[in-house]
Amino acid sequence: MYKTDLTGKTAVVTGGGGVLCSEFSKALAKCGAKIAVLDLYEEAAKATADEINSSGGFAVPYGCDVLKRESLTEVRERILSDFGRVDILINGAGGNSPKATTDKEYLSPEDLNKDSEVKNFFNLTPEGFNFVFNLNILGTLLPTQVFAECMAESGGGCVINISSMNAYRPLTKIPAYSAAKAGVSNLTMWLAVHFSKMNIRVNAIAPGFFVTKQNEALLFDKEGNPTERTQKILAATPMGRFGSSSELIGVLLFLCDEQASSFVNGVIIPVDGGFSAYSGV
Repeated sequence: MYKTDLTGKTAVVTGGGGVLCSEFSKALAKCGAKIAVLDLYEEAAKATADEINSSGGFAVPYGCDVLKRESLTEVRERILSDFGRVDILINGAGGNSPKATTDKEYLSPEDLNKDSEVKNFFNLTPEGFNFVFNLNILGTLLPTQVFAECMAESGGGCVINISSMNAYRPLTKIPAYSAAKAGVSNLTMWLAVHFSKMNIRVNAIAPGFFVTKQNEALLFDKEGNPTERTQKILAATPMGRFGSSSELIGVLLFLCDEQASSFVNGVIIPVDGGFSAYSGV
């Protein structure tokens, strides 16, 4: 049976302490890659690296702020010292904020009452939008600037961004996150063209609905029962369930494998249980 062989490759994974990207890191390590695990919270990165190392892989954790170029540059120099090269970049850092989220799906006349405590579109703050845009757009742009430069100098590499179903059709309540992920998809295609003569491929994965630490409280109540939001999501997902983080690994390895996907460039691949294909009727 064919298996992805990443022996000799170094993969940098941002957001590597999170649910999805820790799985990405472990999967790449199992294929022989050495992993630089980056996370804003170094303890989270260390937990992922420790698990990889205890399973026979090789990983080093780094605390890093993907919104600060100087932090990324400093970590890059440490990675080059520890690993010697960078071949794969997974831009996994991202997320949403309650400050950029409306309380209701639809605006109603009573929401216009100045005494209303409902958070609607008109009282969302620029600061909330800026946070979400920066985390997702700059959190993809800056690591690519810093680490793809290594790839360009060494003869090539692979960048994988994390988009979302929001990029195809904006979900209710989360306008900033939807717009930001649409930007990630667009940036992915732009980078793929820009880097094409340098043997650097840039693609993205667009997950459907997966349970993470960030969204767990939105999807289940304190007793563990599915919320109304969850019921709507599952009703719109033909497979009728949430995805498991392990179900993203096949696409991840395909995109990282130079033999399997050498002519795949500038695409955004949905992994969504049919959500993007379902019209609702």
